[in-house]
Amino acid sequence: MHDHHHAHRRPRSEHVVLELGGDLGALVVFTGAELLHEEIELSPAGDDAARSHKDVLERRLGARSAYAAVFDRVPAGAYTLWHGGEARTRGVEVAGGAVAELDWTS
Repeated sequence: MHDHHHAHRRPRSEHVVLELGGDLGALVVFTGAELLHEEIELSPAGDDAARSHKDVLERRLGARSAYAAVFDRVPAGAYTLWHGGEARTRGVEVAGGAVAELDWTS
């Protein structure tokens, strides 16, 4: 029997495939290990209730680990990032055809 729960929690070494272009961008939120498997939420600026979420996963980069939540297919615009029900960062800009990065490691 395959345990999907544990397979989900394994470190990821495969490449992340993002759909970008036109009005669609992506956002990568880098965190510390303390947020591993926790949800980060994203909402358009001015619409705090319209949230989507991603889990923070461990990604293997050679011999080291990075912890990140990856939002893809994000329409260009300004966004708010949430953790634990609280707005943590407002005014995050995502551009069409580009990958925005946010550093929550410190």
